[in-house]
Amino acid sequence: MNLPTMEGPVCPLPLTHRNQIVLGHGSGGRMTKELIEKVFMTYLSSSPLMENNDFASLKLPEAAVMRGKLIVSTDAHIVKPLFFAGGDIGRLAICGTVNDVSMSGATPLYLTASFILEEGLSVETLDRVLQSMKEAAHEAGVQIVAGDTKVVEQGKADGIFISTTGVGWSPPEYSIAGSEAKPGDIVLISGSIGEHGIAVLEARGELGFETRIQSDVAPLNHLIQSVLKAAPHTHVLRDPTRGGLATTLNEIAHQSGVCIELEEEAIPVQPAVLAACEMLGFDPLYIANEGKVVVVVPPEEAEAALMAMRNSKYGTLASRIGIVREAPKKRVLLRTSIGSTRVLDMLASELLPRIC
Repeated sequence: MNLPTMEGPVCPLPLTHRNQIVLGHGSGGRMTKELIEKVFMTYLSSSPLMENNDFASLKLPEAAVMRGKLIVSTDAHIVKPLFFAGGDIGRLAICGTVNDVSMSGATPLYLTASFILEEGLSVETLDRVLQSMKEAAHEAGVQIVAGDTKVVEQGKADGIFISTTGVGWSPPEYSIAGSEAKPGDIVLISGSIGEHGIAVLEARGELGFETRIQSDVAPLNHLIQSVLKAAPHTHVLRDPTRGGLATTLNEIAHQSGVCIELEEEAIPVQPAVLAACEMLGFDPLYIANEGKVVVVVPPEEAEAALMAMRNSKYGTLASRIGIVREAPKKRVLLRTSIGSTRVLDMLASELLPRIC
């Protein structure tokens, strides 16, 4: 984690006597070393990190040496505020990258994390974020194996930004991608939509009223592995994050050259989310999620996949929401509760900035 050994000025005060990040903590010298050893390593220590190199030497599963695919994904997290009901930027950073790797059918194994800290950030806040990352990584069963830290002047980073990269391994029998949806496939979702976006808006004080909505941010790798055991011929896995469910399904429809037809009444939405969206003029189909997965499966495996999700911690409200048609190609259609048909386009612009 870039632990420098160079000689330099002695830190004028130990980190334990400081309650804020200062520019010196990004100097690469002794203050950086102390920040890493006394704060970061308290929460994120692992064998590769403890070797103090600028790289991590990692082992893949034995089966991966001869076959399978290495899966890599990277992400950046700039959510505002840092803490919100149901999560924070630390949990978001871990879960978001774990989920991105998992959407290939892979088992996430390792993560790297890069931190940009703003001068003046309290060490207590950093502690809370790192503790959350530790807990989320433990829940997902992944190791944080490499990282980096930089400090910028006050007013340049809004507290903390986190970039993560995930590495996983996928067995060769899976061919899961946005281009694999086939006419006749069934579309499932692992639970109700829109909680993350509304929870973050409430934390910003932008709703004008209080709710009990919590973000759905969660690692989905265990749920997905359960789905793949039950439905090994799954065609598409995709997490509907920014842009929401409608945008995600448009991406799949365009990649596969198919039509996806949804049933409005089948899509689960919490009443509180629906009420908030109605007051704000939002459509829950376009609100961000951070703990849901869209699963597109052959019809003969749909019920098994649905039951697998419902038997998982984060899939109790899983639902069958639609079907893949051959035409009109590259379209998403919504059969409304009043019997009409509505075209769902991709989100045209940023609806909720700084949401993840």
